Amino acid sequence: MERWSFPPDYDENFLPQAGNRYWFPARETMPAAERERVIFERLQTVCRYAYEHAPFYRRHWDEAGFHPGHLKSLEDFEDKVPVIRKNDLREAQNRAPPFGDYLCVPEQEVFHIHGTSGTTGRPTAFAIGRADWRAIANAHARVMWGMGLRPGDTVCVAAIFSLYLGSWGALAGAERLGAKCFPFGAGAQGMSARCVQWLAMLKPTAFYGTPTYALHLAQVAAEERISPRDFGLKYMFFSGEPGASIPSIRDKLANLFGAKIFDCGSMAEMTPWMNVAGSAETDGMLCWQDIVYTEVCGPETMRRVPYGQRGTPVYTHLERTSQPMIRLLSGDLTLWVNDPNPCGRTYPRLPHGIFGRIDDMFTIRGENVYPSEIDKALNEIDHYGGEHRVIISRASTMDELLLRVEADPATFGQGAAEIVRFRQEIERKMLRVLGLRSVVEIAAPGSLPRTDFKARRVIDDRAVFREMRAQIEKASR
Repeated sequence: MERWSFPPDYDENFLPQAGNRYWFPARETMPAAERERVIFERLQTVCRYAYEHAPFYRRHWDEAGFHPGHLKSLEDFEDKVPVIRKNDLREAQNRAPPFGDYLCVPEQEVFHIHGTSGTTGRPTAFAIGRADWRAIANAHARVMWGMGLRPGDTVCVAAIFSLYLGSWGALAGAERLGAKCFPFGAGAQGMSARCVQWLAMLKPTAFYGTPTYALHLAQVAAEERISPRDFGLKYMFFSGEPGASIPSIRDKLANLFGAKIFDCGSMAEMTPWMNVAGSAETDGMLCWQDIVYTEVCGPETMRRVPYGQRGTPVYTHLERTSQPMIRLLSGDLTLWVNDPNPCGRTYPRLPHGIFGRIDDMFTIRGENVYPSEIDKALNEIDHYGGEHRVIISRASTMDELLLRVEADPATFGQGAAEIVRFRQEIERKMLRVLGLRSVVEIAAPGSLPRTDFKARRVIDDRAVFREMRAQIEKASR
């Protein structure tokens, strides 16, 4: 396989010919069985490396009765290597601050420090070595090449530049690709209007951010009397939340901006997080297995589910040396297939992307509901104003679901009768999609807060529910 070693040793000057579809043709199109053979050899190497350098893995594996010498097949890896969870990483960093005893390189080799926001509990610190940062940049450049980006293209990175790894990973990949980098960022008050101005002026080739922010940006552009299509974007790639693989949201973004939409992104801990990402010809997310080995597993068994079934991704680094993750449980929900891909790459695929987190699921009267299902349904309804909130509560003896949904200006401006019609349409849609009756309140356009980052739309609050229910009942009298 082209320049595939451990530790990674990539040629920093290498670029494919502009007309080539693939960055590494052999690695991307080889028969799956052949790729699994070389991945297994790499897993043996990575496990030996982690056992020798990380007390965390020695302790964790010894307790499970596993030793790297036990690996004789890919099935052994699945059956004998225990998963690790985010809580294991936090405990390791409490035990050996600041980076945990799964840091496999001397601290002086750490090049970038990132981490979780730490809004609840102890934040998790990500320590990335200098060589690992270059490997991340090479991996992201390769995936971005698969999307269609080329040297000289301009890439606008419109995500928060902070501890959040998404923006930095996109920037590193764009730099390695030889693109013109436009690290606009996000987050400051009034910044979205400035972003619209800059996009209209620079007309970049590509845009990176979250789907929520891109939809918000389109609304801001409309307020500025600018069409998002005037930005001239060809490619938009997203991470941080579900959306870009949901047809109603993907199609809305494509129609608003006139761009090709790509979904990508696994977990910050797994950077290069573009290890699951679409390509120019293939929708959904390819599992770029030679970058990060992905298993989609049953949440109870932690064994791979057959293709065509749902499960939770479990990820293993194949190139990281600083804080390698080996069978890290994501807690996300997806479905994978192994059908031929239009782009010719022979990777498994997540055709619907990541649905959301399993722990984001809530149960209403025995029905399991994912926030992404509500997002999808609302974006399929004409005159949806672009933002909503989900309020869940046990108001009496049964759980109840209340939706506060913005209408677009035209609908809201037509008065009470049209608002009632819109509300009833949403109630019928939710009953059909979720199998649940919901209480719907129609909100004025722009009345719900927007975010420059990941959307947080679910509220589990009895007081809020009672207040909103009272408002709806009062308005209905």
